[in-house]
Amino acid sequence: MNWKDHLKSDSVPWLIEQDEDNPGPRFFALRDVLDLESEHPDVVNAQRAVMESGPVPKILDAQHPDGYWVEPGPGYYPKYRGTVWQIIFLDQLGADGRDNRVRTGCDYILEHARTAEGAMSMSSKPSGRIHCLQGNLIAALIDLGFVDDDRLQQALDWMARSVTGEGIAPSSDKTAASRYLRSGISGPGFVCSANDHLDCAWGAVKVMLALSKVPESRRTKPIQEAIERGVDFLLGSDPATAEYPMGYSQKPNRSWFKFGYPIAYVTDVLQNMEVLTALGYGNDPRLQAAVELLLDKQDEDGRWKLDYTYNGKTWVDVENKGEASKWVSLRAIRTLKRVY
Repeated sequence: MNWKDHLKSDSVPWLIEQDEDNPGPRFFALRDVLDLESEHPDVVNAQRAVMESGPVPKILDAQHPDGYWVEPGPGYYPKYRGTVWQIIFLDQLGADGRDNRVRTGCDYILEHARTAEGAMSMSSKPSGRIHCLQGNLIAALIDLGFVDDDRLQQALDWMARSVTGEGIAPSSDKTAASRYLRSGISGPGFVCSANDHLDCAWGAVKVMLALSKVPESRRTKPIQEAIERGVDFLLGSDPATAEYPMGYSQKPNRSWFKFGYPIAYVTDVLQNMEVLTALGYGNDPRLQAAVELLLDKQDEDGRWKLDYTYNGKTWVDVENKGEASKWVSLRAIRTLKRVY
């Protein structure tokens, strides 16, 4: 059965239509849904359109010539206008990583948002290491063409070992060169202070997002072990119910069930599915309930609406909450294509 047979109507023509205000979905749909090569003229022209209209040029217009947004430094603040978020959003919106402004921003992050040991950090200090940040940033930097950068490789290695525990001492060992802290990442697996020192599924999804983008030929032993541990964790509970460890709540955060775009540290059931299917688990029976949930959320036109948005908090608004979303529909269709 073809993946299109699971759509109530064929929404692909809608995704690939010319859209000056929102050109990104066309670029990704041509490449990832229709499987056109990156050098295909339609794909080249679609990415050029991303750089010339819509959200991306507005974000780049706000960039300081030195490469940062708003203020110099690690760039986590202010949410969601600081440097960290622009690199994440530029990637998600389809920016061209070869653009000098984009590369300057990526270089800035790699120089200012890492600890002395190379880990990504909100503050450039070990106390600011957190799974969702390192996963999001590393995923974006890989997409934007920095996979061979030694600084990124160092951050990637630390992220993988932060999951496996290899070479990282407990927080109590204050003499260790590298150790977990009670703040941020506080133990192996996906343990985080933000989830009351329990494994954090939001952080796990972001870490796995980054690891899924590492070419298989570049996956070291720590990376492969971290992937295996992440898959076991994310499929250890039903992704459709998102009943993962909840440090400060009695039930899953409602954001799990609100599909949005772009995506910051919050995640949703669909991103969990995107990650797991990208790693080859689209046919895993443990994902079936989530597939049904996804199919049930489409409308009669084979489209998915925008449930969650950062509009009003970012440099530029992206689509309208409550309306059919090309971005969410793209995410859904790309996932279904992997499943079927």
